[in-house]
Amino acid sequence: MKVAVVGCGNISANHFHALSGIKDAEIAATVDIKRERAETKASGTGAAVFTDFDEMLGAVKPDCVHIATPHYLHTPMAVKALESGANVFLEKPCSVSLDEINALINAQTKSGKQLGVCFQNRYNKCVRRAKEIIDGGSLGPVRAARAFVTWSRGGDYYGDDWHGTADKECGGVLINQSIHTVDLLLYLCGDCEALEAHVSNDHLKGVIEVEDTASVRMELDGGRIALLYATTAYSLNSEVMIELTFDDAVLRLEGERLYKISDGSYELLVDKQDKEFVGRDYWGHSHKLIIEDFYSCLRNGRPFSIDAREGGRAAKVVAASYLSSALNERVEVK
Repeated sequence: MKVAVVGCGNISANHFHALSGIKDAEIAATVDIKRERAETKASGTGAAVFTDFDEMLGAVKPDCVHIATPHYLHTPMAVKALESGANVFLEKPCSVSLDEINALINAQTKSGKQLGVCFQNRYNKCVRRAKEIIDGGSLGPVRAARAFVTWSRGGDYYGDDWHGTADKECGGVLINQSIHTVDLLLYLCGDCEALEAHVSNDHLKGVIEVEDTASVRMELDGGRIALLYATTAYSLNSEVMIELTFDDAVLRLEGERLYKISDGSYELLVDKQDKEFVGRDYWGHSHKLIIEDFYSCLRNGRPFSIDAREGGRAAKVVAASYLSSALNERVEVK
């Protein structure tokens, strides 16, 4: 399979690392508006180098396109790639608005091709185990959930031409860092029907145009509530915590550990594993697993589980959260 990687910034390292271990994936093209970055990533692969996405699609005709560009380009590029006959593996967020989500779903359906959204933390061992327990029903249904993302981003993080901008990043901590946690809440607890959210800039006023802090109260089916607090105004990058409450027990995910809490006692169900990873530890260690699974689906004709519709669930919650904050009122998630 001929593969093109579009966007050769920091996160692309995870994609190149995973692709290097997939025998039938040939990196045929790298694309970046900064040619030197595309050349660096192409080194040793034999890949053709491009600065123009449309030119690459016409010249290379890739079987699969990895998109790791600034957020505002994700859906437009994915739609073009699908229309060209390529499969697409897409960094989060898959879309930055409800209209884009619908356009992406329609493009995937019409093309008949596979699209995967990179929510790699679903592949963490602790998440898989929690999902098995929930689906197995031994603890009963999830009654409530809460999650905390407390990370640190200073002004230097926003030194490029798109992070922290309203028109290119299209949001801050909610659409960038904590959308993974939104996805896990939906994956483990079910759909969000309505929400009320508030976003603010608590420590980088005058530096960024978007929020560094967000709180979201999600209404799940049956009147259940999931709460999310996320900020990049903390002093360090602490482990993400997700807590799921059942009738007689609690499951708590802390980073890559999973605890069962019952009658005041803590049982460690999954410990953090020493894994090879690329980039920053708090990105998680499962990029390789999700990309390998995506290519297994392409190879075997099996539908990939996190497609445009499934990956768009978190994007819908994020879009609704921004609307709720702007209106200062509860909104339905449609």
